[in-house]
Amino acid sequence: MPVAVPHALEFLSAQPRVRDLLSQAVTEGKLSHAYLFLGAPGAGKTEAARALAECVMCPHGGDDTCDECIRVKHGTHPDVHVLRPASATGYLVSQVRELIADVALAPVRSHAKVYILQEVGLLRGTAANALLKTIEEPPEGVIFILIARTAAAVMPTIASRCQQVPFRVVSSGAAERSVERASGLAGTEARIALAVAGTPERAAEFLASPERRQVRRLMVRAISQLERADSWDVLSSARDLVAAVKAPLADLKAAQEAAVEESTDFLASSAMRKIEDANKRELTARERSGMMEALAAAESLLRDVLLRCEGVDEPIVNEDVSDVVDRIASNTCTKGALDALDHVRSAADDLAHNVTPQLVMETMLLCVKEALSCPPSFR
Repeated sequence: MPVAVPHALEFLSAQPRVRDLLSQAVTEGKLSHAYLFLGAPGAGKTEAARALAECVMCPHGGDDTCDECIRVKHGTHPDVHVLRPASATGYLVSQVRELIADVALAPVRSHAKVYILQEVGLLRGTAANALLKTIEEPPEGVIFILIARTAAAVMPTIASRCQQVPFRVVSSGAAERSVERASGLAGTEARIALAVAGTPERAAEFLASPERRQVRRLMVRAISQLERADSWDVLSSARDLVAAVKAPLADLKAAQEAAVEESTDFLASSAMRKIEDANKRELTARERSGMMEALAAAESLLRDVLLRCEGVDEPIVNEDVSDVVDRIASNTCTKGALDALDHVRSAADDLAHNVTPQLVMETMLLCVKEALSCPPSFR
């Protein structure tokens, strides 16, 4: 018999084995206490983790429309915790100890709690050992979802205590068709969304968000004007881009504040502080994600410039601004395009190491301008 798929998991059509495995576990009430989602970036592991959390929190098994599902989707559910390494070198012992202490607390809204740990390849040594027993024997109703590229990157003692769920790499054609089905938009728009957002799920969300699409337009405009821009113009473009990235976060912040206000009457001050800290981390993570999308838009545009410089006979991604691509390519060379791409990648690395978003964007644009042989002028 075909597996009944909860609405929250339907988006995993490009990962049918994962979808059916998780759907069966949800519908039969046989969820594992710990999962290890494995696969390359862009395979949809984080989106699947959040969708599974929806199924756990939802009283209807993941209908994708109730208040619990919406809170999980927006990152404001107090019983769903998303953790990332607190330092560039990995998870801190203090970070893991806080997690363990939180696991022992009763759920705030739901009957269960879900902990999603990103980049568990960076969970090592003392921090990993501290979490080991909790993952092996968590309290009733607690589920861990760990995310990594490969099982080899995860400490064997951690990996052996989780049910491993491999995600396959989605072909570009399948990804594009998935975006088209989800958004109703085809061709160039779907390809641009995939280049910016990375996964079909995020690409469909990108196409549905005027604010996120505006960030991409601002990035294209900023790079297209670099040839004639002076330093003040470049700094103004960077400021506008950062402001545009933050714009979609206003609704999330308002939802977080409303959820905190609802919980004030029945939570201790220490628990409230933890929720507020988690909310701040989520806002920071969302801002960083928006910045990464902006940088991905820049990288996609410059890749197209490189194709034109090299005379490669294949379609470019950013066909809607082909005139911009052609103009930049006519005024630079292969080395300039390659150096510009390196500066965009360096910016992404700086962002991952918690450099201020405004400084990252300013430095990137100025360096790209110089790489494309348009040295900065000054007023």
